[in-house]
Amino acid sequence: MLELAILGFLAEGPLPGHELRRRVSQLTGYTRPVSDGSLYPAINRLTKAGLIERRADPAAGAARYVLSLTAAGRADMLQRLRQPADHEITDFTRFYIVLAFLSHLPDAAEQHAVLRRRLEFLEEPASFFYDHDRPLHVEEFTDPYRRGMLLTARATSRAERTWLREALGEEPPAFDTACTDSDPYTPAAPAS
Repeated sequence: MLELAILGFLAEGPLPGHELRRRVSQLTGYTRPVSDGSLYPAINRLTKAGLIERRADPAAGAARYVLSLTAAGRADMLQRLRQPADHEITDFTRFYIVLAFLSHLPDAAEQHAVLRRRLEFLEEPASFFYDHDRPLHVEEFTDPYRRGMLLTARATSRAERTWLREALGEEPPAFDTACTDSDPYTPAAPAS
């Protein structure tokens, strides 16, 4: 995902290395800090692959350079956005990096295909905790921290599903199918 962030920011215009590092760090936030030990090797890999080019910036001083995206780099970035790997759809932080640059795809149908994949993932019942294959529901926990995890996940998932449907131009369902009895984030219906 670091490579996609680098390509995405350079698609917006050439940047000196220190500015690229700042933008990538701001995007990934404190959850996934970007170190020089990961950023500069990624820049070197992308340069060797011909996806970005590095040129000296004499105005900035010795050993300073500006990075820019090549035509091959733009094509690579667009392909990464069109076909994100499954873990880039299911992992919250990775998906947000995809989302940050999704507007670079010129075709709205391609953008929507990515958003639909995320929505489909979010609509599948899931939990952090299972009893064998059965997801455990929030009301099955007395532990306040595990309940907190499930309640927070439910709220986040509902908000994101609402936004995704809005972005896709879809009406919200009369009954949110992802919040049924089988949704572990939602209290199960009482037994009759």
